[in-house]
Amino acid sequence: MKVLRATDLFGGLDDESLARLAAAGRSRTYRKGQYIWYQGDAGDTLLVVCDGRVKVVFGSEAGEEAVLVALGSCEVLGEIALLDGGPRSASVVAVEPTAGLLLTRATVLDVMARHPVVLDAMLRALGGLVRRLTEQAGDLVFLDLGGRLAKLLLRLAEGRSPTAEGIVLDTGLSQSDLAAMVGASRPAVNRVLHMFATRGLIRVDGQVIVVRDVAELHRRASP
Repeated sequence: MKVLRATDLFGGLDDESLARLAAAGRSRTYRKGQYIWYQGDAGDTLLVVCDGRVKVVFGSEAGEEAVLVALGSCEVLGEIALLDGGPRSASVVAVEPTAGLLLTRATVLDVMARHPVVLDAMLRALGGLVRRLTEQAGDLVFLDLGGRLAKLLLRLAEGRSPTAEGIVLDTGLSQSDLAAMVGASRPAVNRVLHMFATRGLIRVDGQVIVVRDVAELHRRASP
């Protein structure tokens, strides 16, 4: 119930309605690398991430993959297929051990019908999704790889408290994942990360990246 309260989608519900919603959900755990669902699966559930982190992956018929976004605790995914009743538009994979709450399509639609605050939140979420995808499409046109990678690092740093060394990004995402999120190859992303590190913008320690110069990354992420 605490996690549902912290979500943008269900946070506006009263305590009684939130308790009923929590009771209707099914708790699940997923190991690192486990697919929660595959692209093309039936879209009959909504996932609330209780703990851990997942990535949303879009695959082509040729077997290539693009990582669309990474999501963490108290975030919700699966809205599109749940609303239109169509198949999943992308796969979801746990990038670290993850706990989630699954809500059926019937349960979510019933809550939306009974509580306009949830319907409004769902519409805002879909609007935000469209805006993010539009922005990503624009970035591919107007930003070079360095700009796209700087913007991604800033996005991953949002909401994280800085330490004495900087903002620690221990997201579980590999350089291959980062490359798929910015539309580039892993070697190309590695070269840009090395350049950023040489200039003091970041520090790289395996899969952990420490953002040290937010202002310069913002400048680099501007068209």
